[in-house]
Amino acid sequence: MKKNLYIIPFLALLQVGNISYAQEVEKPVVEMAQDELGNVTDAFQEHFFEALKQKAIENHEKAINSLVQSLALKPDEPVVYLELGKNYNALGQYSEAAVYLEKGREAVPKNEGMLEELYTTYFESKKYDRALPVVKDLAKLNPAFSEDLVNLYIQIEKYDAALSLLDSLDRTKGSSTYRESLRRQVYARTNNVEAQISDLQENIDENPKDEKDYLNLIFVYSENDQVEKAFETAKELLAMNPESELVHLALYKFYMTDNEAEKAVNSMKVLLNSTQIDEITKYQALNDFLIYVTENPSLEEDLIQLVQVFSEKENNLKVYKQLGTFFEEKGNNEIAIEYYRTALEHEKDDFGLYRNIINLEAEAGNYEEVKLLTEKGLEIFPTQTWLFLVKGSAHNGLKEFDQAEKVLLTGLDYLIDDPVTEKEFYSQLAVAYRGLDKTQKAEEALKNAEKLEN
Repeated sequence: MKKNLYIIPFLALLQVGNISYAQEVEKPVVEMAQDELGNVTDAFQEHFFEALKQKAIENHEKAINSLVQSLALKPDEPVVYLELGKNYNALGQYSEAAVYLEKGREAVPKNEGMLEELYTTYFESKKYDRALPVVKDLAKLNPAFSEDLVNLYIQIEKYDAALSLLDSLDRTKGSSTYRESLRRQVYARTNNVEAQISDLQENIDENPKDEKDYLNLIFVYSENDQVEKAFETAKELLAMNPESELVHLALYKFYMTDNEAEKAVNSMKVLLNSTQIDEITKYQALNDFLIYVTENPSLEEDLIQLVQVFSEKENNLKVYKQLGTFFEEKGNNEIAIEYYRTALEHEKDDFGLYRNIINLEAEAGNYEEVKLLTEKGLEIFPTQTWLFLVKGSAHNGLKEFDQAEKVLLTGLDYLIDDPVTEKEFYSQLAVAYRGLDKTQKAEEALKNAEKLEN
């Protein structure tokens, strides 16, 4: 993970009030069980694996009953303590979970799964003081939990410890948007702007080669509407270190505000090529620049080049969807289609992208393309009635009336309680029937459409 969201004061921050959790995917308990169950009775296994089955279908009370029976057959079994903790946590019964998990921790003090579940227990029950030593142990086993440790320091108002650990993590791991959101929370809670500025300025005076303090000072100034001072600090950092990449996270914003387009473009190039800046921050910066280009159309070529840099560096085609929207809104549909198609290579199950491309191709009268796109779309969204409607319309446009009739009738079978779309189906059916010289059916379809309209 990389850094420095805090020097873009306008970015949406991650929610830092929630636990960050280093591992989202629960480790299967069987992994621990196979190594630690040892020689157990058939009865124990029967109760234990019944508990796992009940937990999987969220029958946590039944799971707990089976685990209690397992524990009676094999007391002091760590894996049973862990499973009891998980089930009690799932029920929100944190006191009971803590009792068993603390026993498990005593039995296997360096088991990451046990500590992580105990951390969950204390965090969810807002017992942050008790969570702190657990997370300290976790961080020794897995450095990813260091950020959780910062979060806990904030919760228990140990702000100096939080900032000290943040600085240490920045030095060893580079930047991270989440860590900078934590730093912002510390600043917001301490609410002593002048002291923050004074401390940071003092740090700069003592160690003028350290980028971190300049960047934090830029952030503090920006957050407190002292934009000129923030800009001056950024210039000082650039003068001190002309090779700085992180400073451009602040500079591109200032350059756009002052309408120094060429400098803004150069700053964007530096930050998008940087290995010190995380993908989320780059994406947001690119979005800011796209908004800027809407007011400065002469920069469209620069925007295209910057998007290409981003997609290649981060292996991310998602930004092309935004670029497609940008050109569609400007009425340049051919270019918009190209970018939407590029985005679709990355987001194959994005129905919105299919809709965008199909609408533009249909508007241009490219019915063969519409047919191909709707066929691909129906492979992924087989009951999406809008795709049947557009596919039938494309067949009508190509005078393939037999196929139009079949597609439209199939789509009608999937349609539920949508009179507006149903009217469109009957209107297109009327076109197909007229093409097939089925006059009576065409009239019936039109009558159905008129009824729905009324």
